[in-house]
Amino acid sequence: MTQSSRHLANAIRALSMDGVQAANSGHPGMPMGMADAATVLFQKFLKFDPSAPKWPDRDRFVLSAGHGSMLIYSLLHLTGYARPTIDDLRSFRQLDSVCAGHPENFELEGVEATTGPLGQGLAMAVGMAIAERHLNASFGDDLVDHRTWVIAGDGCLMEGINHEAIGLAGHLKLGRLNVLWDDNKITIDGDISLSSSEDVKARYRATGWHVVECDGLDGADVARALGEAVADERPSLIACRTVIGYGSPNKAGTHSVHGSPLGADEVAAARETLGWTSPAFELPGEIVAGWTEIGKRGASVRHAWEERLAAAGAQGLELARRMAGDLPEGFSLQAHIDGLIASPQKVATRVASQLALTAINADLPETIGGSADLTPSNNTATKGLASLTAENYAGRYLHYGIREFGMSAAMNGLALHGGVIPYGGTFLVFSDYARGAIRLSALQRARVVYVMTHDSIGLGEDGPTHQPIEHVMSLRLIPNLQVFRPADTVETAECWQLALEKSDGPSLLALSRQNLRQLRTEATGESLSAKGAYRLVSATAARKVVLMATGSEVEIAADVAAALEAQGVGADVVSMPSWELFDAQDDAYRADILPEDVLRVSIEAGTTIGWERYTGLKGLRFGIDRFGASGPAGDLYRKFGLTADQIAPKVLAAVRGV
Repeated sequence: MTQSSRHLANAIRALSMDGVQAANSGHPGMPMGMADAATVLFQKFLKFDPSAPKWPDRDRFVLSAGHGSMLIYSLLHLTGYARPTIDDLRSFRQLDSVCAGHPENFELEGVEATTGPLGQGLAMAVGMAIAERHLNASFGDDLVDHRTWVIAGDGCLMEGINHEAIGLAGHLKLGRLNVLWDDNKITIDGDISLSSSEDVKARYRATGWHVVECDGLDGADVARALGEAVADERPSLIACRTVIGYGSPNKAGTHSVHGSPLGADEVAAARETLGWTSPAFELPGEIVAGWTEIGKRGASVRHAWEERLAAAGAQGLELARRMAGDLPEGFSLQAHIDGLIASPQKVATRVASQLALTAINADLPETIGGSADLTPSNNTATKGLASLTAENYAGRYLHYGIREFGMSAAMNGLALHGGVIPYGGTFLVFSDYARGAIRLSALQRARVVYVMTHDSIGLGEDGPTHQPIEHVMSLRLIPNLQVFRPADTVETAECWQLALEKSDGPSLLALSRQNLRQLRTEATGESLSAKGAYRLVSATAARKVVLMATGSEVEIAADVAAALEAQGVGADVVSMPSWELFDAQDDAYRADILPEDVLRVSIEAGTTIGWERYTGLKGLRFGIDRFGASGPAGDLYRKFGLTADQIAPKVLAAVRGV
């Protein structure tokens, strides 16, 4: 590198080692090793404008190796973003600091994705690259024409999700996706040879990627490699051979610099080695000026884009609407619900979901559906929805293949990019494969809809490997994840409407394989599911019992209530499609739905753990606290005591104190 460019990179090294040292916690090695490559990327290739961090046609930059967060914090500060300030950098990893231990997209503009769980950043970048190509196909080069850049480490490439993500990206020929691999051959345990001997570059080539190598410490060589990547029509892996902790005279190239502060003496020695004479968190004027100039480089490009957007008329307004995340004015599924009320249907809620999606996809051009190779079972495709392929980026249905984790992470990237609303399906039991990405959906407030079918023992003969037991309850534990388990066609439509309206987080629909009778047959003029729980059936006799249920068990609860009423015991039936929304209601509403002076009973074909919060310790909980079994659905419900004629006598005995 020229001396001035190396000095620019050394500013990253200095801030990174100072931030980690001040916190006495963090990972200085990666930022110090990748400083030169990152400098070249921001200086010569990345299209961005710190004065307009959410400019829709900016390039997306994802630090997949999120443990090296001081790299992106330094870059954002140096290039002129409003935050982080130098004081923010001083408070790295401290309580309430915007410079959290790992980058968080809700803390800082310029952080496109929350990263840290290795591999997911790169996998989300695949989704961002898909979104760019899809919107480009819809709006053209004048309005959508940008790239997605990633810095990833050895850990990102070793994680299993990497196999899923790069296979999808290669198959879709996402040539606007470029990954800079920090090839430093070090992990926390030591040399990478301790755990891996694979040919990473050959693996990428085998999945259809372009691979180019460079000296990651030589700016000119990095620029050459990035130029080759930009010119190639395939997604590119740029293998940047680096030295972890470069500049540290005694620790560079070793695992001791990976996840620990250098120490005061080594920081001082590194300053001498790098020729960096400024005190901690202080930057020479010429360095500040150099980086400021880099930050201003994209302003004219943005202004030209804004002029094109303004001249695009209705097309420009439509792109702006989609990027803002606003639903079309007046969007509603009420007409679809009215049709269901007029002509009730006894169908599985997975089919009810498809019926709702038929209406949704016709009215919302921003939806992109998909499935992890279970389209006929998840019912996620609708008539006229073309496949999104390398030959047709305008398509709106993605065939993710058997890649549940990769699909979920890609959907996060699609949502974070903006302009699209992704939904994707698999069996509920396979949410285990996707759990890490679902959690990140919730953490980074990504508008993703998970369509999880075959939600209980009701799936029948596939047996306990495929029958969810703990899944719905465990998903309810994830903060900011809106979990729905609708009981019929009407509730399913209402839940879809609520999922689409939630712009600050994900939703998950747990849907049945078996047919369920439509319980809602009268118009209400409002979304009852929006309350999370509501009184579906009111007691006729004096109320002694409240029966709570979700999904396929609501019709069982209705039958139990009828049996109790026949014995002179009044019973309400409460359908509870969403715990989260019910818990958000005021005290008066919740007390009305679940009064204290009755026996509270829960019925759900899953674990009973957790229902105590609603039944109380003296209530009854009917469910399954063991693995399922293989057999027809009806036989399974009888085996596990989940039929009305098995439940009603037990409730009656409890009411009568027998």
